[in-house]
Amino acid sequence: MARKNYSEEFRRQAVDLYESTPGATLRGIAADLGIERATLARWVDLYGSGKKTTGDGATVSSPSQARQRAPRPGAGPEPGTESPEAVEARLARLEAENAELRAEKAKLTTEREILRQAAKYFAGETNW
Repeated sequence: MARKNYSEEFRRQAVDLYESTPGATLRGIAADLGIERATLARWVDLYGSGKKTTGDGATVSSPSQARQRAPRPGAGPEPGTESPEAVEARLARLEAENAELRAEKAKLTTEREILRQAAKYFAGETNW
């Protein structure tokens, strides 16, 4: 197989995508981008910030393989009949879900940009 050369910008965007995607794995992001997992791991070592977004949207210092948990629809009592602790827990869950959705949107935007650049490269056109 021929050795592929990727631009530094592509490498940095791939690492950023990995670090900013909640619950992402090297294998999953590498498969999405069509590169080898070991290649992405090397780029993370080279260009990574050492920060990783967990499944709940929090940023941690060391990479973690936190599992994403989807909130259960309809869980809990009716709004307005909850105790203050339950309201706080619900608020925290909704904030985490909001952060997760924002991170997913950022991931999709980054992936779209990477794919657009790849299409331009392979099409040989520069005026898009």
